[in-house]
Amino acid sequence: MYLQLSTWQEVDAYLEQSKAVLIPIGSTEQHGPNGFVGTDALCPEIMARGVEEATGCLVAPTLSIGMAQHHLGFSGSITLRPTTLIAVVCDVVNSLAKHGFERFYFLNGHGGNVATVTAAFSELYAEASLGKADPDRPALRCRLKNWWENEAVQRISRQRFGAAEGGHATCSEVSLTFYGYPQHQKNAAMSPEIAPTGPIYDSSDFRKRYPDGRMGSNPSLASAEVGKELFDGAVPALAADFRAFADAP
Repeated sequence: MYLQLSTWQEVDAYLEQSKAVLIPIGSTEQHGPNGFVGTDALCPEIMARGVEEATGCLVAPTLSIGMAQHHLGFSGSITLRPTTLIAVVCDVVNSLAKHGFERFYFLNGHGGNVATVTAAFSELYAEASLGKADPDRPALRCRLKNWWENEAVQRISRQRFGAAEGGHATCSEVSLTFYGYPQHQKNAAMSPEIAPTGPIYDSSDFRKRYPDGRMGSNPSLASAEVGKELFDGAVPALAADFRAFADAP
């Protein structure tokens, strides 16, 4: 069930069965020579389709712009300040909580979101602890789950890509988007074959260290075939994790 394709009456009916909602969250940022700018938002959105089919959960609209300031040296990248993203997450949760939702499962596609989104969860809990929350707001529980953090994805990535997987513009995430959007696959030469690795600071420094946008990866190895393997491998684990979170006391 998808919030954007539902009526308010259908949402009311869903709430009679479940208080849990899945919210894909990602980023709009460059992903090297052949990766989509929307990769980090598309990946959790694609995985959410499988979780929805397996569990019947309600999927909220994807939060597609994240904390990506270090990618602003590349055209098309968009960022929210950490404080802005915290406010967005809190407003989304509080809006849905007003209608009776209590469990908020953020399926994440961007490592740069982790610190900020978990800080937003702390803000939400602090509202309750300090007596600042709406008195009618239910007790909230929030979870951030990175789609790639499960045994199946890690195993397939090791077997298929080894050291070429990398840390940004990875073979796996590019493969997953090629599976989801095969008509938009890109090809590009990679030089060097495997990109350098190192720290992340501001956007100017990032562009100097990683001139084509990759970090430690060779996404020319990406394919829709492997993307399907990753999807089929990850969805059962993500669905089980969502169910456990939704049903937890």
